[in-house]
Amino acid sequence: MHLPTTAAGSAPLYVHTSGSGPDVVLVHGWGMHAGVWEDVAEALLDHYRVTVLDLPGHGYSRAAGAGHDLADLAALVAAAVPGPAAWVGWSLGGLVAQQVAISDPARVTRLVLVNSTPCFVQRADWPHGIARPVLHRFAAELRQDYRAVLRRFIALEVHGSEHASAQLHQLKAMLFQHGEPDVAALEDGLAILENADLRAALSTLLCPTLLLMGQRDQLVPAAAGIATCQHLPNGRVQVFPRAGHAPFFSHLPAFIDALRSFLDG
Repeated sequence: MHLPTTAAGSAPLYVHTSGSGPDVVLVHGWGMHAGVWEDVAEALLDHYRVTVLDLPGHGYSRAAGAGHDLADLAALVAAAVPGPAAWVGWSLGGLVAQQVAISDPARVTRLVLVNSTPCFVQRADWPHGIARPVLHRFAAELRQDYRAVLRRFIALEVHGSEHASAQLHQLKAMLFQHGEPDVAALEDGLAILENADLRAALSTLLCPTLLLMGQRDQLVPAAAGIATCQHLPNGRVQVFPRAGHAPFFSHLPAFIDALRSFLDG
């Protein structure tokens, strides 16, 4: 699928929609861009109208700049894409999708969280995340060499996964295909990952919700998905064995089967 650069409304977000049928919105993770969804989008186009986008400051949306918190990101993205729709969010994109579902539930018919939970970092009552100092190190090093930081981050994403070397090569090749990210926007994203905690609001989410997790994920442990389901009125979790933080790369056929089964309802 070729993804041309477009602008959405007054916000210079890159948004691309193709196919026909019920709407599905795919939101990428920190430091990446819409291109990570290419294989997933291709697999959905026969039955769905699929929208992908680059988050502000990422990829082709670099001109959207920085200074956005989670509520800002959710509002910008929601205003730029079709609705109502099923939302699929990976990692940081999952936080954005959750915030949209909380703030504007009529826009989200179904919610899929891919290696994403309401609380990314470990807390006293939440052992299911990344250690806060790890994010602090990434943030401290961004201004010095953000390319190196992004490469280390994607190495963590594939660590422990089946065929990790091939996935790392694929992600590295893809990293800057939509251009250079805005470093300030990357800092915003790390701040969101560190500070966001949506657990208290999850009980208000009545839409069907599916968490797709990797058994070997080093960033968002599979146990976090199980714990998140305890907060959801209509949630379930599926864990991909031998998968890391990006099962749509390592386990694409199984990922598509699980996703389509859920979207089909």
